[in-house]
Amino acid sequence: MENSKRTVTCGELTKADVGKKVVLNGWVSRTRDLGGLVFIRLRDRYGITQVMVGDNASDEVKKIAASLKSEYCIAVEGVVAARAEKDVNKDMATGEIEVEACDIEIFTTSQELPFSIEEVRQKDGTLVVANEDLRLKYRYLDLRREPMQHNIILRSAVTFATREFLTSKGFLEIETPTFIKSTPEGARDYLVPSRVHPGKFYSLPQSPQLYKQLLMVSGFDKYFQIARCYRDEDARGDRQPEFTQIDMEMSFTNREEVLETTEELMRHIFKKTLNYELPVHFDRISWDDAFDLYGSDKPDLRFDMKMQDAAFMADLSDFNAFKAGGANADKNIERHKRSGLKALVVKNAADKYSRKHIEALEAVAKINHAKGLAWMKVDAEGKFEGGISKFFAGKEAEICSRLGAEKNDLLLFVSDEKWQTACVALGAVRKQLGKDLNLYNPKDEFHFAWIIDFPYFAWNEEENHWETEHHMFTLPQKKYWDTLESDPGSVKGDLYDLVLNGYELASGSMRINDPALQERIFEIVGYSRERAEKAFGFLVQAFKFGAPPHGGIAPGLDRLIMLMCHEESIHEVIAFPKNNLAASPMDECPSAVDEQQLKDLHINCYDVEKD
Repeated sequence: MENSKRTVTCGELTKADVGKKVVLNGWVSRTRDLGGLVFIRLRDRYGITQVMVGDNASDEVKKIAASLKSEYCIAVEGVVAARAEKDVNKDMATGEIEVEACDIEIFTTSQELPFSIEEVRQKDGTLVVANEDLRLKYRYLDLRREPMQHNIILRSAVTFATREFLTSKGFLEIETPTFIKSTPEGARDYLVPSRVHPGKFYSLPQSPQLYKQLLMVSGFDKYFQIARCYRDEDARGDRQPEFTQIDMEMSFTNREEVLETTEELMRHIFKKTLNYELPVHFDRISWDDAFDLYGSDKPDLRFDMKMQDAAFMADLSDFNAFKAGGANADKNIERHKRSGLKALVVKNAADKYSRKHIEALEAVAKINHAKGLAWMKVDAEGKFEGGISKFFAGKEAEICSRLGAEKNDLLLFVSDEKWQTACVALGAVRKQLGKDLNLYNPKDEFHFAWIIDFPYFAWNEEENHWETEHHMFTLPQKKYWDTLESDPGSVKGDLYDLVLNGYELASGSMRINDPALQERIFEIVGYSRERAEKAFGFLVQAFKFGAPPHGGIAPGLDRLIMLMCHEESIHEVIAFPKNNLAASPMDECPSAVDEQQLKDLHINCYDVEKD
């Protein structure tokens, strides 16, 4: 072939191109040899084109076509021809045409594949996917698969849309350092030893938090960054040691502007990349209500099943298990206006849940620290049956009326001395019910909500001191400033989380810009002046030179793409992720290094005995 460089991609030819001579480059997806007539599905990231090698092809071209195997990388020169009406493939963008090959060049051959690049399904329609470590070992092959290419392409489009929107709103994209001072921010830091300064270390940033606040002091009132962040956390879920945030900060602002700007950003992203219309404003739920109604500060609101206060039931019988939650109702009302006896009414589910299925729900509740899951059903006559029904016989009318229960409903209860424990346990059951019964509203594909009015402090019972729920630079709501020291447990922070489909997507807050207020927070959480100066002195010092009021937010890019792609792991939307042990099977990272490198860094490694 005189010129093997492609003139078109494998996804752009249509019936309007019939008769054109073209050159295609790509990978052989599959071949079919029909005895003298060979069909080749040629693939690149733009799509698939069918290539036909027929009677008009030379013997050499036929020989090459017969030798082709999956994932050979080739060039094809040929003429675009229309397919017969009966052969049109409506599932392919190029389904109306095929290319009649007159020349083929093999760039490179391929070994036998460790797994199929093409989609393979079992007889029941289940998609066959290789195990994750195999996919990560051969990630460059995994990335050739259409679902992975879709996800990575969408990620690129979302990143571009983000830059497009924020730049149009006057935000400046500013990079912050990757090597920083190690500061206590929750998770462990990744440390980088300094060769030039023996015994000293840089830290990889868990977030650009301190630097974006310094940019506000510097007068750059609207900052953003597609920021790489690093956290040395124990393996759990699908967390990554390195991840990406859409990091934003604004000066001379308030919570309302930050929330509205974020809503506008999300609307722009979804419209631009998915052509999906989000509502103008997202739901707003207080932290207390989120736990009380849904059992979580990241509730899935795609289905409308709310938990209810069932404290009244503690006085309707001698069922002892309800006494713990009900007896604490008065005490909890003073603090939360809630009780520790919570109920769920599962509509029309009495005949769908056998005792075995309810025991599975009880296991979910117990994993979340409940002592058990009480239940009963409303039968066709409006009477209670099963579970704890004998304790409430004759009380059906009152209970059903107050809980809104009807015939064939399933009633589930958790009771605990601690309001939040009861909420979390029954909230986990609610989440499981959503999956089991597929309760999600098909018209509510992406449900955003703001969680606001978080507690500012949390009491650490093990270490016997107050901690901040978010970080120490969060601004307490102004109405609590006079009682910070006298009643820390009642303080609400001017902070907010953005939740999407049951996942925390973003976290942010207004920031402290007054050095005196910052010192009060340090004192409440037990940070001495010396310790605070050592860890954060450069930031507190900056606040002494006219720091503006400021605040921001940082949506997680990986998780956003994951949810937009309807995936269940961020591994599916990152080009080269680590596995759940923070390792890469492909390049065997992390790895040992040369002894001389360690000597240059003044580091000595030794073996650690494992239990």
